[in-house]
Amino acid sequence: MDAALRGNKITGGTGPSRTYAQGRVCAEDACDTKLSQYNRREFCFSHAPTRFPRLRGRVLAD
Repeated sequence: MDAALRGNKITGGTGPSRTYAQGRVCAEDACDTKLSQYNRREFCFSHAPTRFPRLRGRVLAD
């Protein structure tokens, strides 16, 4: 076992996380929840509108 294993160095990777303005608050009236700089939405978790992901199948025309 004189042969050594050689590999390639992993390059690239991910870039920095996208950030948004600091000091933003929830858009709901009377809600003073401060939003994270990484939250791209305008509402906090409690006031965000419900969104249902499409899990399988095709999109049906209305």
